[in-house]
Amino acid sequence: MSWLAEVKRTARCHTLVADGLLAVTVYALALVASKMSHGYDAGTLDTQTTVVGALISAALIVRRKWPRGVLVFTTAGTALYLALGGVRGPLLGVTMVAIYTVALGSSRRATVTIASFTAAVLAVSGVVFGERWWLSPVIVSSVAQTCLAAAVGEAVRSRRAYVAAIEERAHRAERTREEEAARRVMEERLRIARELHDVLAHHVALINVQAGVASHLLETEPDQAREALAHIRQAGRSALEELRTTVGLLRQPSTRADQEDPETAPEPVPGLDRLPQLIASFTATGLKVEQHVEGDPRELPATVDLAGYRIVQEALTNVRKHAPGATAVVRLAYLPGRFRVEVTDTGTSAPQHAAAGTGHGLLGMRERALSVGGAFSADAEPDSGFRVTAVLPAVAAPPSLTTDPA
Repeated sequence: MSWLAEVKRTARCHTLVADGLLAVTVYALALVASKMSHGYDAGTLDTQTTVVGALISAALIVRRKWPRGVLVFTTAGTALYLALGGVRGPLLGVTMVAIYTVALGSSRRATVTIASFTAAVLAVSGVVFGERWWLSPVIVSSVAQTCLAAAVGEAVRSRRAYVAAIEERAHRAERTREEEAARRVMEERLRIARELHDVLAHHVALINVQAGVASHLLETEPDQAREALAHIRQAGRSALEELRTTVGLLRQPSTRADQEDPETAPEPVPGLDRLPQLIASFTATGLKVEQHVEGDPRELPATVDLAGYRIVQEALTNVRKHAPGATAVVRLAYLPGRFRVEVTDTGTSAPQHAAAGTGHGLLGMRERALSVGGAFSADAEPDSGFRVTAVLPAVAAPPSLTTDPA
């Protein structure tokens, strides 16, 4: 059936030519049918009726551009054709094509209304201009043909609308899949950036501080300089270990559930149980850190445990960077259904902290809190210092990166 598809494609590309051939074909069939009406008084075929029939048929050339106008013209022309005594019946094919075209672009209610009016006009014209009673074969056939053309046009319109809806649904589903894939890629990029920042920022900051100490004391106090270099070596080793673990996690062909739940990850991740070592690494640089625990410590979901550790790590890194010489206070509160992390400092560098709020540190802490369904806030203290607070659920919560339950 490739030739049929080629014919349809050509007809869609050259509509005027196709409709012109249709008009000639319908008119030719009408003439042939009129010559075959033997034994039945179907009217005459003279010059006037031939010309009127030709005009009616020619109107089909513009049926796509003015469908309703063509229908009105062909219906009125058919009535005139019958009034002139033309052959009854054959030219009804022109009106059928016209009403089919109208049905393709109209609603079902409009199609029924237009078809009923057209059938009534043709039936009245047939009775007035030749038929003796309403149920004659010519009247019945004209009404039936009109209704048939309207029904076929409505069926084709409904099928086209159904196919278009299916195609639109498929396109929409494809766009949704692409948007979902892009969203997941963006979430994964943010997760990688957050992990690498949290792994490297802390250790690089410690290395930078200890390098400054070693440079300052290298000639005057070589023992302390060597101690600072030992801290640098330890911080570098720790950074490499955590970076290796993080890269190993990213290279694993794990599922999305594995990515969101560190309990199922193939490598261990840091948690609050490593908080003493973290605090010790800061105190080695000269930062004073106090830790207070409220409530009874209990096991937290792995995602909350990791988020709490990273928030404390980043908050202390910011204190060391923006408020040197200050005392940092870490408060862990185990509340009913919640876990609160609070890090404050006694520095006088609140404006510097506020400026840092546009960087990646506070943004990463906020994203970590929101990713486990918690809330986050970072504000300068009224007199001095800075406060970072994260309230995390003590039970597993669905992740959310766009809403802040606070």
